[in-house]
Amino acid sequence: DAMNNGQTKPAYNLQIATENQFITDFMLFHNPTDTLTMIPFLSSYNSRYGHMPKEDCADAGYGSEENYSFMEAYDIEAFVKFNYFHKEQKKAFKEDIFRLENLYYNKEDDYYVCPMGQHMKRVGTVHAKTESGYRTITGIYRASRCEGCPLRWGCYKSQDSVRTVKVNHRLMQYKQQARERLTSEKGLRHRSNRPIEPEAVFGQMKYDMQYKRFRHFGKDKVNMDFAFFAIAFDIKKMIAAMKRAA
Repeated sequence: DAMNNGQTKPAYNLQIATENQFITDFMLFHNPTDTLTMIPFLSSYNSRYGHMPKEDCADAGYGSEENYSFMEAYDIEAFVKFNYFHKEQKKAFKEDIFRLENLYYNKEDDYYVCPMGQHMKRVGTVHAKTESGYRTITGIYRASRCEGCPLRWGCYKSQDSVRTVKVNHRLMQYKQQARERLTSEKGLRHRSNRPIEPEAVFGQMKYDMQYKRFRHFGKDKVNMDFAFFAIAFDIKKMIAAMKRAA
């Protein structure tokens, strides 16, 4: 109850997988964000069915280096968005010469070129670790001199005398792969279907069936609570499909 007004309620982060609006798997998490739920959720799917899914479609909340790396390791074709995916499709983003994504990168000599043509050389490397223990590597690139540059007004906002950028090259590579998949014909189909898959199921659960609160306390009991609901939900769907086919 962060606001101390009684509005916040105990809750779980419920993750579901769907296929043709049937619930194929689910898992409950304590953490509120989606990023760290993907790997254990896919592992749960593997335990339940004996194999990993061939494809995975998810929104930008799951688009992290750690998740992309996991899916690559298990040959899962990832149609998973990342932050700024939709924003970078816009003309203003593509034509913004100051954005890191639009700077020229010389991979052989490992430097970026700023809008004025100055080489931004690598001056350091940062090693970090996520909450789950995944290690990331970020390169630091810095211009040699920005004083008096006519493009200084739009290049960067900090008070530093020169521009510095931080780049995770592995994540950039994963984003490029995701970009190519998401903008392909198959990716466009997945993107158009995703809002009517899990989102439609959540809508049917909450509003059509009024399943808005768990009936028990404790993760094990809540897990049982939703398991029974998911079975009933799928049976109801199956009967409706059989009636339509009759």
